[in-house]
Amino acid sequence: MQAVETYNDKVVRQFTIATIVWGVVGMAVGVLIAAQLAWPALNFEIPWLTYGRLRPLHTNAVIFAFGGCGLFATAYYVVQRTCRTRLFSDRLAAFTFWGWQAVIVAAAITLPLGYTQGKEYAELEWPIDILIAVVWVSFAVVFFGTIVKRRVKHIYVANWFYGAFILTVAVLHIVNNISVPVGPMTSYSVYTGAVDAMVQWWYGHNAVGFFLTAGFLGMMYYYVPKQAQRPIYSYRLSVVHFWALISIYMWAGPHHLHYTALPDWAQSLGMVFSLILLAPSWGGMINGIMTLQGAWHKLRTDPILKFLIVSLSFYGMATFEGPMMSIKTVNALSHYTDWTVGHVHAGALGWVAFITFGALYNMIPRLLGLERMYSVRAIELHFWIATLGVVVYISSMWIAGVMQGLMWRATNPDGTLAYTFIESVRQTMPYYIARLVGGVMFLAGMVLMAWNTWKTWAQSKGPAEIAVPMAPAAAH
Repeated sequence: MQAVETYNDKVVRQFTIATIVWGVVGMAVGVLIAAQLAWPALNFEIPWLTYGRLRPLHTNAVIFAFGGCGLFATAYYVVQRTCRTRLFSDRLAAFTFWGWQAVIVAAAITLPLGYTQGKEYAELEWPIDILIAVVWVSFAVVFFGTIVKRRVKHIYVANWFYGAFILTVAVLHIVNNISVPVGPMTSYSVYTGAVDAMVQWWYGHNAVGFFLTAGFLGMMYYYVPKQAQRPIYSYRLSVVHFWALISIYMWAGPHHLHYTALPDWAQSLGMVFSLILLAPSWGGMINGIMTLQGAWHKLRTDPILKFLIVSLSFYGMATFEGPMMSIKTVNALSHYTDWTVGHVHAGALGWVAFITFGALYNMIPRLLGLERMYSVRAIELHFWIATLGVVVYISSMWIAGVMQGLMWRATNPDGTLAYTFIESVRQTMPYYIARLVGGVMFLAGMVLMAWNTWKTWAQSKGPAEIAVPMAPAAAH
């Protein structure tokens, strides 16, 4: 008798747990450095606890550890169910899990010790960069190999977004990190001057565009229809959204370099592409939200759906704000202020974290053969704590940023500056404390999710083995 093929959900469960663990760790580091901005003595004069070393640890932990593990988990979960087949290679999938955890641990050790390239979102030194490239290529082999051996002709649009994210991040990482090693943990970039800045922000903005946007849109296109139990609002719009987004996003990076040594035409080109980017971004947001057409009543009783839909609202907010801030006259006020910090966290917390929370809450019971999470009330509480935390956080940073921008450009009648820099810092302090409160609330929600997941796991009888459906029926 032929054995029934099952999905490889072991690696999905591993990445799911890692997502939650690293989420708690990364956000806890964020809370610590937020407190340090209000009370600098909290570094205790220990070099590896200083803000300059912990800040890149925070960004790497939240983006690549929390966000990255969430993307691995959901990509492996979605591609198996939409292709009706097991992952291409169990061993290679296992390697991507342990290899990615090795990358994260290496980052957690080296960044506090001061080993860094000094590049935003690309601080890790060359030996770790090589490991990242190997793991990522393995991820691509597993993902695209699974698509090649699919049992259905159609490739669902979520896989298009996951595929674009995997391929583009590989190119971005490899090109931006080409360097000449001069020691075990020291290297020099092959690029110089303005070219180095241009390549860095081509990478940096597209790390946002593809790692933190395209990958999570793949999540959205699977989990929103699944949780709402309705088809996506417009499949045609999803295809237009995909091609428009990946065609335009690649060229928006120069808006990070307004009023620098970058040629003016390159700055203007980045601004124009950023403004055009508003259309496909909002097309995707509208497609996700309108999927609830005729099912809005479900939001009253389904906190998972609340996470997913509110995440799309923050996605729309952040993708309106980003193009607006790329306009040179607006950028002259906003850049280098805490307005940018508020904008980044509207996307990172409101969009990326919320869509991840919703996807994991949808997925965890299914991975364990259960009907639902241990506590639906805890999910509801998590939603409200996290939502209030985000609002407090980004509102305080918006106000602080606009205030900073106005103070820095204010002049006396004789042309001298009206305020010293330290005066702007003094006026910002209350908003730093408010930001800390918002961060603590968001971290509390993350801890609550970890507790709920622990209790859900404890009440299960063991991991569920789900058979691959042979006939073209609805995906599990």
